[in-house]
Amino acid sequence: MGAHGSSMDDILEQDMHYWYNKFMRESPSGLITIFELKNMLEMSGMSEEASSYVEQVFITFDMDGDGYIDFVEYIAAISLLLKGEINQKLKWYFKLFDQDGNGKIDKEELETIFKAIQDITRSYDIPPEEIVTLIYEKIDVNGEGELTLEEFISGAKEHPDIMEMLTKMMDLTQVLEIIINGQKKKAIK
Repeated sequence: MGAHGSSMDDILEQDMHYWYNKFMRESPSGLITIFELKNMLEMSGMSEEASSYVEQVFITFDMDGDGYIDFVEYIAAISLLLKGEINQKLKWYFKLFDQDGNGKIDKEELETIFKAIQDITRSYDIPPEEIVTLIYEKIDVNGEGELTLEEFISGAKEHPDIMEMLTKMMDLTQVLEIIINGQKKKAIK
């Protein structure tokens, strides 16, 4: 993939031909299924929440809803995660959190996603319940127990601590590295 010091930010600078060839090597059919994505991410043995989270990520990247991620959707996903503007990322986070698709995020949806993220990243610094409580105390100005897209975006922007927490929690660099570098068996636990 280039020099030892190359960063994730350089990924999109590479030639589109390279990305197409890589995509086709990883998924010769030209389409990635949810099963293939879980295999790429070595999901066996993960919790039900983690599996559900990956399915939700898949659904948000499957822009046409056909059950597959094609090359255009693949490039759009990588581009959003690496180069997307803050509003684009916040809209994507919201769509990811809104598991039932009702246009609002409730505490249970948010907690489920944060538990899943912690299972995948194996980082359990702050209990998900505490994160959710903090977010709702600061952002849910109407006290309804659910957030609209507008509340979510404005609240995240108005509270740098919430924005930083969301950015850290939603950092999918490890996931992208697995996808970009292909499956590699880990030498250590």
